[in-house]
Amino acid sequence: MTKAELVVKIAEKAGMTKADAERCLNYFLDTVEETLVNEGKLTLTGFGTFQVDERKERVGRNPRTGEEIKIPACKVVKFRPGKLLKDAVK
Repeated sequence: MTKAELVVKIAEKAGMTKADAERCLNYFLDTVEETLVNEGKLTLTGFGTFQVDERKERVGRNPRTGEEIKIPACKVVKFRPGKLLKDAVK
């Protein structure tokens, strides 16, 4: 599903215009991003938890040449689904 398709579904379910639904979705995504940047963790009870995690620097290989390369440390966002989401997907 694309963002545009999600906007249409939200608009239909909430009985609002697509423009309003897109604005709401954008506000939600901005808030999630700000929370992860500032606090590092966001829990939506029943849905899941987004958490910023630190990856250590590591050594990898260039698949074409087999040459060793250094992969720098970085931050990544991880998602752990909540019980309700897990049960819904089963």
